Amino acid sequence: MSGAEQPQWRQSKGMPDVPVALSSASVYPLSVHDAFACAADLGYDGVEVMVTNNSTSQEPDALIHLSERYDQPIVSIHAPTLLLTQQVWGGAWNKIRRSCAMARDVGCDTVVVHPPFRWQTGYADGFSVGVRDLAEEYEVHIAVENMYPWRVRGRDARAYLPHWDPVGQGYRDVTWDFSHAATAREDSLEALKALGDTIRHIHLTDGSGLSFRDEHLLPGQGTQRVAECLAYLADSAFDGVIVAEISTRKARFAGEREEMLGATLEFARRHLGQLTESSDAQQRGR
Repeated sequence: MSGAEQPQWRQSKGMPDVPVALSSASVYPLSVHDAFACAADLGYDGVEVMVTNNSTSQEPDALIHLSERYDQPIVSIHAPTLLLTQQVWGGAWNKIRRSCAMARDVGCDTVVVHPPFRWQTGYADGFSVGVRDLAEEYEVHIAVENMYPWRVRGRDARAYLPHWDPVGQGYRDVTWDFSHAATAREDSLEALKALGDTIRHIHLTDGSGLSFRDEHLLPGQGTQRVAECLAYLADSAFDGVIVAEISTRKARFAGEREEMLGATLEFARRHLGQLTESSDAQQRGR
């Protein structure tokens, strides 16, 4: 896509050059409503909505209401292309088409999708061309996310087509997820440099790389060079969004989830160079 107008949410006053938003997946098993409330309380710049079985996540009017209520713009829509959302919105192309339509309805311009699973052969055969055509039709960015190989009995299995790694696949727009990179045992900084200006979207998280599990740790708790990557993006021409996508499912007491999400926001702001002395003190005092 080229020459598209600036999305509505980008026109908000006081928006930083590189906004930091919160994925609704980060509050699971709480609701989309809780994601907007947490984002507002903690000072995030917006929300990425992951479309799931939850009815609110599928309804543009309900999402617009939450966005206005909490003064949190919707920065992106994550299409229901996960294993757990295979029953949402029917076939693969319909999932992406409806996600693109929702993005336009709620005023954002980015749709996050996963590459096809290997058993989706018909869908996978024309995937790169198909997402390009839909991006042009709806005037949005369809940012294909890096994934990772599945390992069976210690050997890599081909789970995604054309590949789990977006490098060299010819996508116009890419989402980079640090947890997925850790599971794949990739160097994110080198990958970001290789992908260049096709990087549209970042899922801020981390992983240990010690197993084939997708851990979604807090940034800085894993092996990825996340701080260096954020500094690199801040110094480059990156004009996308950083989206916190950590796992808070193991939060043990009231307020721990918010502490984890607050620490992730502070990490992002610090390494993007967005913290002044006064804002640094304010973040520590939350």
